[in-house]
Amino acid sequence: MSPLNLLLDKQKNRQLIALALPMILSNITVPLLGLVDTAVIGHLSNAYYLGGVAVGSTIITLILWLLGFLRMSTTGLVAQAYGARDIQGQYRLLLQSASLAILLGTSAIVFQSPIISFATALSDASTEVLYYSQLYFKVRIWSTPFALLNLALLGWLLGRQQPKAAMWQLIAANMTNIILDLLFVIGFKWGVQGAALASVIADIIGFIVAASMVYRELAKQGGFDFINLCRQLTLTSYKKLLGLNRDIFIRSLCLQLAFAFMTFEGASLGDNTVAANAVLLNLLLLISYALDGIAYYAEAEVGRAFGENNRQRMTESVTLATLWSAISAILFMLFFSLFGSQIITLLTSLEVVQQVAEQYLIWVVFMPLLAFGSYLFDGVYIGAAEGKIMRNSMIVATFGVFFPAWILLQSSGNHALWAAMSLFMVARSLTLACHYHYRLKVKVKLS
Repeated sequence: MSPLNLLLDKQKNRQLIALALPMILSNITVPLLGLVDTAVIGHLSNAYYLGGVAVGSTIITLILWLLGFLRMSTTGLVAQAYGARDIQGQYRLLLQSASLAILLGTSAIVFQSPIISFATALSDASTEVLYYSQLYFKVRIWSTPFALLNLALLGWLLGRQQPKAAMWQLIAANMTNIILDLLFVIGFKWGVQGAALASVIADIIGFIVAASMVYRELAKQGGFDFINLCRQLTLTSYKKLLGLNRDIFIRSLCLQLAFAFMTFEGASLGDNTVAANAVLLNLLLLISYALDGIAYYAEAEVGRAFGENNRQRMTESVTLATLWSAISAILFMLFFSLFGSQIITLLTSLEVVQQVAEQYLIWVVFMPLLAFGSYLFDGVYIGAAEGKIMRNSMIVATFGVFFPAWILLQSSGNHALWAAMSLFMVARSLTLACHYHYRLKVKVKLS
């Protein structure tokens, strides 16, 4: 079927909307949460409050995104088991992923002191920014077991093509966080620690909602024998999940290295610069989470195609997702070009931060067009459970493009960071797109 026919095919578009729209709606609440965090803290009296939250939340985000393989690998493998109609395989993956989440979340709490010491040692931020980043981190770290369990449960629900259940989990958590942000920071005057505590409580609420959704799925499907499944959880049974997790971990490590470097290097350029970058990076998150909604459709459909060994399903799903990702990217470009300055003004009342952010807004305006392919093909390769390819693509983009570009352009200051990030996104898109067209398709038989 031609791309135009796919774009006009009502049935296939309804399927995409059914899978993608709930995740787009719920994902938009994630950057909305970041925007509220930024807006609440950004209206305090000094830029170092916002800088402190930016650095502290970057460290937490680094931990969670490094361990984001819990969501991605679970989605890919469960989607394949779903396509192959392997119910017990789906149940085993649920227990395996949840047990890993508990182990890793507890470890993060136990080792919180060396983590924060190491992370802040890498930054040249001011004393005030570092102080408030540590206040934020020491509260927020206690939510990691719940946050990681949320990733595992979310991945399982998405793999079973249950985006509405996942949507309610994310919306409940993020709306709770937004409300408590306003209450704790503005109402109770708890400042940076109030913003962190709001996130902790929100992660707990998210876990309660996700656990109830999973329980409902288990009750509806039937055949879930917890004791018998636990007997099957040998080290060997974890081999496939751990192998995929390892590759996605390395991929996520490279990704977070680039984003963390941008935050920490921005901090070395001054409190106003790191605060301005925090504002603009929230706009970048808005792009990523919206485009990820379409990528979730690709994950579910590509995983199902691999389980069914159906090349036509995979090809049509990827083509349709590509078309809608490109359309969405163009709409984001228009939105940021028209309203970018007004959004910056809403996020911070500090005039000097507004002025700095507007100097670099042009990079965010063009970022959707440069980056949409990277989000789309991440979804394709998660669904295909091809962690090695994702890993290799990210290594090339990080060490072959991002850091060399920054080194060559660093005399341009913060513009060098944004240029390096733009080229990094392009490299991710091109490497995965080329591999898909020349290698991945042949792994699935013609239907």
